[in-house]
Formats: sequence, C-alpha cells, structure tokens
Amino acid sequence: MGMKRNVVDTHIHYWDPAVLTYSWLADVPDIAQAHGPRELQAQESLTERFVLDQIVFMQADTDDAEVVQEAAWVNRLAESIEPRITGIIACAPLEQDAAAALEALQALPRVKGIRRLIQDQPTGYAVAPRFVEGVRSLPAYGFSFDLCIRHGQLPETIELVQACPDVNFILDHIGKPDIKAQQFEPWRTGIRTLAQHPNVVCKLSGMVTEADLDHWTLGDLQPYVDHVIEAFGVDRVLYGGDWPVSLLGVQHWGQWVDALDDLTAALSPEEKQKLFHDNAVRVYRL
Repeated sequence: MGMKRNVVDTHIHYWDPAVLTYSWLADVPDIAQAHGPRELQAQESLTERFVLDQIVFMQADTDDAEVVQEAAWVNRLAESIEPRITGIIACAPLEQDAAAALEALQALPRVKGIRRLIQDQPTGYAVAPRFVEGVRSLPAYGFSFDLCIRHGQLPETIELVQACPDVNFILDHIGKPDIKAQQFEPWRTGIRTLAQHPNVVCKLSGMVTEADLDHWTLGDLQPYVDHVIEAFGVDRVLYGGDWPVSLLGVQHWGQWVDALDDLTAALSPEEKQKLFHDNAVRVYRL
C-alpha cells in the first residue's frame, strides 16, 4: 500500500436539526439525523488511498432567515473542533435585497462564496433580473458562486454566466444529468457550451445520487466523468464528496473519493493532484 494522498473535499455538508431548521430533511429520513464533524471523522479511515486535508463546507439549505446563522455556526465548528474547515460557501437570498446578508457573511472568516439553490426553482429563475443583479454583486464581496442546477436548467445557466463575466462560477454535481436513465443529450452539449466560459469550473460530485442508488457501477458514471474532463480540462475540475447526501448511494465518505480515483485512472499523478487538491485551493482561495 502506497502513501495516502491529501484530498481537499470541496463539498461537505453539516447539519444539526437541533440547531437550525432544514425543512427539506423531512423528505429524506435516511439522512435526517445530525451529521457533523465527528460523524465524518468516524468514516475517514475507511479509504486506504486518501487523507482528508481540507474541507469546504457547503450550505445545507437552512431556512432563509438562518443563512447567516448557518455560516456562523460552521465557523464556530472550525474554531472549536474541526480546523480543517478552511472554506465556507454560504447561502444568501440573491433575488431579494441581499446586501445586509452579504455584508454579515463577508465579516465571517472562511466564507469564500455563495450558493443559492437553483435546482428546484421555476423556469427562468436564474435569468430573472433581480437574481442576475444579486449574482453580479458577488465579486465586490470577494465571493464566488456555486451553481446547483438540474440538467434541464443548463440553457438559462449559460445565459446567467454570460451576463456575469466577472463572477467565478463553480458548477456543482456536473449539472445533475440523468445518469440513471443514461441520458446524455442535451446535457453533453450544454456542458461543452458552459465550459467555453473561462470563469466556470466543474465539480465532479453528486453523481452517485443521480444514478441508480442501489445498483450504480463505475461504468454508468465513466462517460459523464470523461466528458466533463474533456470539456473543462484538468485545470478546471474539482473533486467534491457531497457527504452526507452521498450516503443515499454510498456506504461511507471514502467510497466516492475512491470511485472517482478509479474513474480518473487515465490521469497522470500530476493531473490527479490538481483534481483532488490543487484546483480546489486555487478556486476557493483556501
């Protein structure tokens, strides 16, 4: 067995329903209990290939009134029990007047960017003028924007990116294609178009949960991984674990990072270092 490699996980959620309100957890009872640093630490040794070096916390869709509290709570976790949290991606209601929330978030150490979920919004949400204006305001705070969409929203996402050339975008979960049905178009073409914008990078994350949860194989995922790397190039792809949402389709945190290691077997050690570590440090300014 070789040396374990350092990995930056760019997509870790923590939640505790005793601390904050997560209405959506009612729909996923399997993962609705508290998941925090200690629960993740208990799973880390189950991969023999990687050691978790740094963590980017990804907002976990608390109720809107609690978005600043959520970031402050995670910042306290970083200061008390989990110093590897070096980045926080918070939520802000960008389609409303979000300046007060953005200023409060900017004052918190470790907040690097914003994610406002697009995936369950009605058609046109991502290109509504108020929302575009909110996204455009982010560079003034030093923030990037994480795009969490479903594949059918790629056209309006491309329009949003075109309208915000100064914003650094990270596409989460490769745009959530329908892996279970092995559907490629129009996702494949949309990804290629999105990748033509140099201010967008793509996260290789959240794929198992778009596949057949109980019967997915590396073969189901391989063409999607290959297309993303071909479209974006090795300098603009990052690994993300999506733990604990990932537990709907994997047994433990290490199973996905090991799977992605196998799925990217064609990459050189230097390219893997970019995918699993260096690109994350650059993109999220860790």
